[in-house]
Amino acid sequence: MLVAPPDGSERRLIVDQVGLIHVLMPDGTLADEPFLDVRDRIVPLMENFDERGLLGLAFHPQFGDNGRFFVYYSAPLRAEAPPDWNHTSHLSEFQVSAADPNRADPDSERRLLQVDQPQFNHNAGDLAFSPDGLLHVALGDGGGANDTDLGHTPGLGNGQDVTNLLGSILRIDVDAGDPYAIPPDNPFVGEEGRDEIFAYGFRNPYRITFDRGGDRDLFVADAGQNLWEEVSVVVRGGNYGWNIKEGTHCFDPDNPFTSPEVCPETGASGEPLIDPVIEYPNSSGQDDGLGLVVIGGRVYRGTELPQLRGRYVFADWSRSFAEPDGTLLVAKPRDRGLWKLEELRVAGRPGGRLGHFVLGFGEDASGEVYVLTSDTTGPTGTSGNVYRLTSPASR
Repeated sequence: MLVAPPDGSERRLIVDQVGLIHVLMPDGTLADEPFLDVRDRIVPLMENFDERGLLGLAFHPQFGDNGRFFVYYSAPLRAEAPPDWNHTSHLSEFQVSAADPNRADPDSERRLLQVDQPQFNHNAGDLAFSPDGLLHVALGDGGGANDTDLGHTPGLGNGQDVTNLLGSILRIDVDAGDPYAIPPDNPFVGEEGRDEIFAYGFRNPYRITFDRGGDRDLFVADAGQNLWEEVSVVVRGGNYGWNIKEGTHCFDPDNPFTSPEVCPETGASGEPLIDPVIEYPNSSGQDDGLGLVVIGGRVYRGTELPQLRGRYVFADWSRSFAEPDGTLLVAKPRDRGLWKLEELRVAGRPGGRLGHFVLGFGEDASGEVYVLTSDTTGPTGTSGNVYRLTSPASR
């Protein structure tokens, strides 16, 4: 991912899954040294494919004054966790170095939250501050498949179990409390359920972002199981359906390649299941699929591509595991029903295709959008690229 610190520096920080954060300077060059190196704090990563690592970065809204920022990474399993689980996710705060604004102080780590993970996958990990300064944290359902494996609540799944944090978007106040405070209007304050939960019913909400314009909506891209990929506009207390539904369709954990005709319309407490605003078929389970994993993006608020303004720009990771073939997508809002979806073609590329695995998006201080890619399925090598979306006429 790429994140622009809110300090007027015009720098962009690039998160590398292996445990590094790089500084992209205003002139487009990389700083000689990483901003932060936590490679010695994360679990050993598998070479060919892994969903663990350094997964999230968010700068405090007053970063320019206080130098605070937050990361989410996969650490070795802590002693208190079930011994047959996989690892422990850490949400930590760091401080920028007092001597060098392009370096963090690696000894300043303050751990806010630890979440034990039963499997290696579905870690989510994205972080985002809302316009009112509250930190939102994306957590997957704990991994495996169908929300039914080791470490998943029997008969309910972690996505529908609000007594644990997995499968949820959390909302916390990092400016109060120790190590944080709970916003008093979080939906489960005083109710049965974890106070940190803001919304739930997610499988692997791999990317979350707030629209910098419009109604400042929270967009969550949730990776599907086998049939449907989805993006939702998330509201406080919302239940987004997993594992009762996959996208707008019913889901059966015992038969995940076939959508049942009928399923519950509400969650366990009678709350409605909220459908996504965007969905498309997954290539692993449908012949007309657009790809394998939705990669959340940004509502475009820049100036270089006025035809995209107000539309959600995102991607699919790839149409195939065998070769890098990601798809850039754009969705136009509608008042009702699913948004209109189109493929975004890339000028000068064969067939208008990007030709890479798409890993994430970023946005600079001007609202221009960046696409982060790789040519390998695993966290190895140096094939990663960062592209900025521009008009063909400006190239």
